[in-house]
Amino acid sequence: MEATRNQVRQYILQNYLFTEDESALSDEVSFLDSGLIDSTGMMEVIFFLEEAFSIKVEDEEMVPENLDSVNNLLHYIQKKSGKAA
Repeated sequence: MEATRNQVRQYILQNYLFTEDESALSDEVSFLDSGLIDSTGMMEVIFFLEEAFSIKVEDEEMVPENLDSVNNLLHYIQKKSGKAA
C-alpha cells in the first residue's frame, strides 16, 4: 500500500502543487476545503484513479468521503481493488 500512497501523493504534488517537496502535502488535508483541487481538478483525479489503478469510479462514489484527501483516496482504492487496509 505504500507504493499506492507514493503514487497518489506524487500525482497530487506534481499536478496541483507543482512541487516534489513531500512536506507540501499532508495526507489528511481536504483538497476541496483547502482550495487545492476544484471540481474540474477532481474529475482529473478520477481519470487518474481509473487509469492508474484499473478501477471504475461510479457516479454515486464521487463523494468527498472517497476522494477528498490522500487518505480518503487510499481507502477508496483499497475498497475498490478488494485489498485489505
